[in-house]
Amino acid sequence: MPDRIQISDLLLRTIIGINNEEREKKQDVVINITLHVDLRKAGRSDDISDAVNYRTITKEIIDLVENSRFQLVEKMADEVAKICLIDQHVQQASVSIEKPGALRFTRSVGVTVERTREDFSED
Repeated sequence: MPDRIQISDLLLRTIIGINNEEREKKQDVVINITLHVDLRKAGRSDDISDAVNYRTITKEIIDLVENSRFQLVEKMADEVAKICLIDQHVQQASVSIEKPGALRFTRSVGVTVERTREDFSED
């Protein structure tokens, strides 16, 4: 199994949901990402060209999510995973997105998707 890079508790605001009130004002979403990567070469070379630039990936995710108007969290998670897999070092991306307070009596509701580059080869 490859090594992992964690991006934890990325808190963003976006339009997300299918109900009218969800389409009117931005809501919080919390994103957690695990990038499955072989880090051995970067660990030996200490060279950024051998590593995943997780700052760039995170900036692209922020831009996507904050400017999106997805109806489904599932679609948002899929699109976030697609961004993660643009970097050729990333072999697999696990993306969890939660909507805090989406249901009464719960802290949050969310989804987790696991994608590889092959999942998007038809796109």
